[in-house]
Order: sequence, then structure tokens, then C-alpha cells
Amino acid sequence: MPPPVVTPVRVVIAVCLIAPFVAMLWVGSYAKVDPTFIGIPFFYWYQMLWVFISTLLTMVAYKLWNRDQRARKSQKEGASA
Repeated sequence: MPPPVVTPVRVVIAVCLIAPFVAMLWVGSYAKVDPTFIGIPFFYWYQMLWVFISTLLTMVAYKLWNRDQRARKSQKEGASA
């Protein structure tokens, strides 16, 4: 029997990939000047922070996806042997 398509790991992967889009599309949450960071208005530094957060979340999603694919491959090979 094949493993289920929707697993907790795949849900975490989806959340990691969707979170930056939600954060950036919800403009009302960061469309303000204060608090400033080293003289940069919140509107700008919040978006730049998400560049780094998005990178980290994408890396996490990639690692989890690779681990999931290896597990599925080994499970498939184990089942066919």
C-alpha cells in the first residue's frame, strides 16, 4: 500500500512555503512607519527581514522534502523486496 499523500511533514512543508506569501500579502499588518530600526521605517525593514526568513523557511522545506522522498523511496524498495 502506498504511503498517504498528505502527511504531517508535508503539511509543515506547505506552511513553510506559504507563510512568506501570507506575510507579504497582508500589507495592513506592516504598513506603518514605527518602530524604526537604525532609522529605517518598519515598512521597509519588515519586508527585508522576510527575505531572510523566507530563505530559512525554503531551506527547511527543501530538507524536509528530501528526507520525505528518501523515506518514501526506501519504503517502496522495502515493500517490493
